[in-house]
Amino acid sequence: MSDTLLSVENVTRSYALGGLFGRRHFNAVEDVSFAIPDGKPEIFTIVGESGSGKSTLAKMILNLAEPTKGRISLRGSDVTTARNRRGRLAFMAAVQPIFQNPFEAFSPLKRVDAYLLKTARSFAGARSDAEAAAAADEALRNVGLTYAEIERRFPHELSGGQIQRVAIARALIPKPALIVADEPVSMVDASLRMSIVNLFKTLRDELGVTIIYITHDLATAYYISDRIIVMQTGRVVESGDARQVLDAPQHPYTQRLKASVLAVKRPHQSNTFSA
Repeated sequence: MSDTLLSVENVTRSYALGGLFGRRHFNAVEDVSFAIPDGKPEIFTIVGESGSGKSTLAKMILNLAEPTKGRISLRGSDVTTARNRRGRLAFMAAVQPIFQNPFEAFSPLKRVDAYLLKTARSFAGARSDAEAAAAADEALRNVGLTYAEIERRFPHELSGGQIQRVAIARALIPKPALIVADEPVSMVDASLRMSIVNLFKTLRDELGVTIIYITHDLATAYYISDRIIVMQTGRVVESGDARQVLDAPQHPYTQRLKASVLAVKRPHQSNTFSA
C-alpha cells in the first residue's frame, strides 16, 4: 500500500486557442508537482489570484479534467483510470469536492435532504430511508447541524452559512480521505467565514480528513494551513510550511500578495497574519 495519499507529478494542462492565423496553446497549469502523505491529515493550501491555475489544478485532482502531461495518482493509482462506474464510485468515495458557491450545488427546486439521502445510499451503504437519514444526521452533526433542522427544506430556506455546512456534510457522508475545497468561503458572509475555516481544522483534527484548501485569501491561508503552494500564471513559485512561507516570502509574487493584504489593514493593526 502506498504511503502517499495524493501525488501530483509534473502536471501540465494546456488549452488550444484558435485564430485566423493558426492555433497556439496556453498552459493553464504548467509542470506542477507535490505529494500529500497518507495517514497524516493536513490542510494543504493552494493559493493564488484569479487566473493562477489553482481551480484548473483542482479539476484535475477531482478527475473532472485530464492532465495534458504528467500524472495524478491517488494511493498509487492514476486517477484518470477511474472511468467505469465502479471505478468512479470508488474514487468519489475517497475524494469529495466542496465548491465555491454552495447554492449552485443544490437545485432550487429540490429539497436539500434529498441530496444527502441519495449520497448516503450511494456511498454509505444505507439500505433504507431510516439508515440514510441516520448517516446524513451523523455528517450534519459534524458540521454543527442536525437532520431535523434541514429536513424537507429548500436551499432558499437556509442561510449561506447553513447551506455551505450542508455541502460539507454531504461531502463527509462517504467518509472520504481527501476533500478538495475550492474557494469555499468566498461566497459566505464575512461574519461566518471563520466558523467555516475553523470547521475545516476540526475535520482534520477529529475526523482525520486531509483537505486541499484553494483560495486567493492569504489571511485565511495563514490561519488554516499546514503546508502551502503559491501559484502564479499556472506555475508554483513558492512552497513549504505555511507559516514559514507567509512570514518570510522569498518570491516577489508572494511578497506582493502579502503586501496587498497588509495594505488594507487599519493603521493600528499589526503587520502580521496572526489570528
